[in-house]
Amino acid sequence: MPRAIGLYLFDDFQLLDACGPITSFEVAGRVAGAPYRLKLLSAAGGPVRSSAGVVLETVAAQGEEGAAPLDTLMVVGGDGSRRAMRDEATLAYVRAAAGSVRRLCSVCSGALVLAGAGVLDGRRATTHWRRAAQLARQFPRVMVEPDRIHVRDGPVWTSAGITAGIDLALALIAEDLGEATARAAAQEMVVYYRRPGGQSQFSALAQLGGEAGPFAGLLDWIRAHLGERLTVEVLAAEAAMSPRNFSRAFAREMGMSPAKAVERLRLEVARERVENSPAPIEQIAGSLGFHDPERMRRAFLRAFGQPPQALRRMARKG
Repeated sequence: MPRAIGLYLFDDFQLLDACGPITSFEVAGRVAGAPYRLKLLSAAGGPVRSSAGVVLETVAAQGEEGAAPLDTLMVVGGDGSRRAMRDEATLAYVRAAAGSVRRLCSVCSGALVLAGAGVLDGRRATTHWRRAAQLARQFPRVMVEPDRIHVRDGPVWTSAGITAGIDLALALIAEDLGEATARAAAQEMVVYYRRPGGQSQFSALAQLGGEAGPFAGLLDWIRAHLGERLTVEVLAAEAAMSPRNFSRAFAREMGMSPAKAVERLRLEVARERVENSPAPIEQIAGSLGFHDPERMRRAFLRAFGQPPQALRRMARKG
């Protein structure tokens, strides 16, 4: 029996959040000769307008009694998630689905809808980098990982912004139909199966300084002092705050700890130098406060899924 995949939409959803996974499942099913059954759902059913103005026809999620059960539910994101995360009909449906589907997923800011329903409490999750701090602030029981393309915590999968929905769909396809099918589907769609160094939303996060509110100046200062020892005490003094208040305020505003932010800023500069300069890896590590190449290598693996040498080779081939 074909696996049923439901995509839950709401007004002002992001079109690619839905169409990217839809196409991924369509192509994979064709490649494997095992088609998925795709269903577009909404709270009331009928036409649902995307933020681009394109309208998709849906069926009412609560009116699916007697229909074949869903294997997987994906909640999409978009500007409309701000209303959807407070819509009681939507939240009630997501809570009910969490107890019946094999996998519950979100694309982009759809994670805030899952969080509003309480299904992310105590779980690791990600979302679009612009909404990560909001997710962490409004839902403190969610363990937000803002630099990831997608995160799996048990049966719940969350993904980053927009095109990351394709990455998520390919990961689900690999679980269902095998790595070879997922890779073939990616080739058919002319997208990366595993984005090189793309296991994070890193580059976007590193641009956050201009939008970081009270800590914009501090982030600029950190970037200028990456080779120094940047403890919480040092950063708190620069921000003219006590270490305890600084740590709490920074995590609340940025959605991550000060130490994590420093590591990410170091990594972004390190990656640019690894890919674009002839400097030895050891020299880059030392100049940016990693102290030794092995420490930087471990940080690269966590953030990018590749060691520095692999990213350098890839950049030179390109």
